[in-house]
Amino acid sequence: MMIRPCILSILLLMSIMEISAGQPLWISADHKDANAPNTWIAFRKDVSFAEKPGSLVLDIAADSKYWLWINGEEVIFEGSLKRGPSPESSYYDRVEIAPYIRKGDNKIAILLWHFGKEGFSHKNSGRSGLIVRSELINSDASWTSRIYDAFGSMGEPLPNFRLAESSLLFDANKEMQGWQTADYDKDFGFMPSAEIGAWGDKPWGELVERPIPQWKDFGMKNLAFVRRKGENGVDTIAAKLPYNMQMTPYFEIDDNTGGNTIVIQTDHFKLNEYCLRAGYITRKGKQSYESPGWLSGENLYLFVPSGVKVKALRYRETGYDTHVAGKFTCSEEFYNRFWDKGMRTLYVNMRDTWFDCPERERAQWWGDVTVMMGEVFYSYSLSVHKLLEKAIRELCAWQKSDGTLFSPIPAGNYDSELPAQMLAAVGRYGFWLYYMHTGDSDIIKHVYPSVKKYLALYLTDETGLTAEHNGGWTWGDWGDNRDIRLLYAAWHYIALDAASDMAEILGLEDDAENYRATMKMVKQGFDACWDGKVYRHPSYTDKTDDRVQAMAVISGIAGPDKYDSIARFLETNRHASPYMEKYVMEALFKMGKGEQALRRTAEQFADMVNHPDHTTLFEGWFIDGKVDMGGTVNHAWSGGPITVLGQYLCGISPVEPGFRLFRIDPQPAGISEASIDMPTVAGNIHSAYTVSDGKFRLDVKIPDGTEALVYLPVTDPADISAKNVRPADAIVTDPKFAETGKTCLRLAPGSYHFTITK
Repeated sequence: MMIRPCILSILLLMSIMEISAGQPLWISADHKDANAPNTWIAFRKDVSFAEKPGSLVLDIAADSKYWLWINGEEVIFEGSLKRGPSPESSYYDRVEIAPYIRKGDNKIAILLWHFGKEGFSHKNSGRSGLIVRSELINSDASWTSRIYDAFGSMGEPLPNFRLAESSLLFDANKEMQGWQTADYDKDFGFMPSAEIGAWGDKPWGELVERPIPQWKDFGMKNLAFVRRKGENGVDTIAAKLPYNMQMTPYFEIDDNTGGNTIVIQTDHFKLNEYCLRAGYITRKGKQSYESPGWLSGENLYLFVPSGVKVKALRYRETGYDTHVAGKFTCSEEFYNRFWDKGMRTLYVNMRDTWFDCPERERAQWWGDVTVMMGEVFYSYSLSVHKLLEKAIRELCAWQKSDGTLFSPIPAGNYDSELPAQMLAAVGRYGFWLYYMHTGDSDIIKHVYPSVKKYLALYLTDETGLTAEHNGGWTWGDWGDNRDIRLLYAAWHYIALDAASDMAEILGLEDDAENYRATMKMVKQGFDACWDGKVYRHPSYTDKTDDRVQAMAVISGIAGPDKYDSIARFLETNRHASPYMEKYVMEALFKMGKGEQALRRTAEQFADMVNHPDHTTLFEGWFIDGKVDMGGTVNHAWSGGPITVLGQYLCGISPVEPGFRLFRIDPQPAGISEASIDMPTVAGNIHSAYTVSDGKFRLDVKIPDGTEALVYLPVTDPADISAKNVRPADAIVTDPKFAETGKTCLRLAPGSYHFTITK
């Protein structure tokens, strides 16, 4: 008798698992406090398999985070992403568990952390919940659960309102030791879970597959520490971490009495506002504990009652699953230090989303994202592209019905528009930059309707200039002397420029023409604000804004006829914060003033780059021994010069999407040697130059499947000595690729060496 394939599949599944799975349902503890803020719920499910499965994938959605064990072995450390892909949806994980399953009885344990409150990076659903879906195992009332009441909240000072997480307090006297594998219903009073909804039901809505990898776990590592005798019977345990990081603290202690409280925090607990910390109430005897809520900082402190002995102190670093794949070095040590601190700052500011900072907010502000995007393209492995795509899709999905875009998102307690940041996001430094570096044309199709709808909110005044646009927060940068009308107009112009290119590649010629027509009007109105030396809007009364001069240059509004005057102004006028200083540096390079750019950057960033106690870059300038503007000491927006070093000093940038064609056009600017290896979707690009003994030497490596436009600082090709190519055979005569005083060569994949004697 022939058995149909579908019937055969069912029989095979039944032979593997003794109990079939029903419809997956959202479940929670059947308890009146299950939805309270900072609620922890333990779930258990025992299953039996006749045979070990070759593959078994669980789809798991949790509100808000979860930890998964199978047969006592940890499978997922801090699963799930903060809500949400849109205001009405949530993420779910896909987890392969077959390697952890054995023939016979298996014990599945999940610990759920329900945030239960809004934050700048999380949308609260108002309900705790867990749902598990697979071919064989689905969540329902057969899963047992109970509130894990050993977890509670620390008292005042409480974390500031921007954080959805609570400061955790764990009472070891209520610990359920071994609950992941124990006879839980008898030992710990687990009860059948409450069924509270089906897949796709509100309040969690549509479930979107996690678009980024699970966290990279660096493992548990020992920390050396010192104990300092304190007052009132409380000693301080102090340990210096290797660098600023996202980590969970672990300790082993011995307490003869029990009932003592240990307070755990880092040096970043108190900034201008309180951040997260943790606590632990001891039981009598020897014990160990790892606080599951991650903290960030460079120094770890435990405040320990004098009778408690600390036997060991450790930490587990976790973070986004990426690594530094690019390499930069130059003959100026300051910029090598800048690069290294920038890499560390970038890494500590990525996890569920891109952060402005990892302690005060953990918020995805898009002004920060646009700067970090440029940095990571020159430095980190390609897995960061997934986090960038997630950010882009979220920004569009959170667009309001009237067309307004806002950040940070995801968010539950903030929805105000910051016009300059939103214009940066939809323009050349945001969506378009992602497209050029990845070649992902689908993202342009996806974002264009949102871009068009948002730009429709911007009008022009009688002069043609971008009209006054009142967002929720009129913010163009930290600091004073902000000429907001012109600052917004420059960002508007850059956004229109990107939108015209988006429209063209989508075949929307009428849209493209409309954008270009508006650009022409904005430029006319902007140029009317030129007073012969600098740009100033007539209604602006404070000191002339250096940011505006820089934006006029990088947008293309200011032509070469204004470069010398603008450069002279930028020599002595400095109002930009570290966020906007990157654009000033770029403008100076674009005007051919690279040495001035490097000198200004070194002077402005000297305190944070040379600071001996911090491994990351600061939010604001370091003034009178502290970071101004109430800032943090780990803001990746301050790493913007990394992009300029890669794009201008070393000269690498895409000409066509996905680096099918790219340029290598170094601008040494007084630095005698510089080398970069840049990871791209097309392969690794190498560019290294030296200037010495009256000679300019350049080594380049061009990956397979690409072409490069290599610019050499000489007008006569006869002065070029080359290896692996005849310069005369590769000269580009197309005027759109011309560069004054340089020879452009179009080169196929391979390694090349050039020497020019000046």
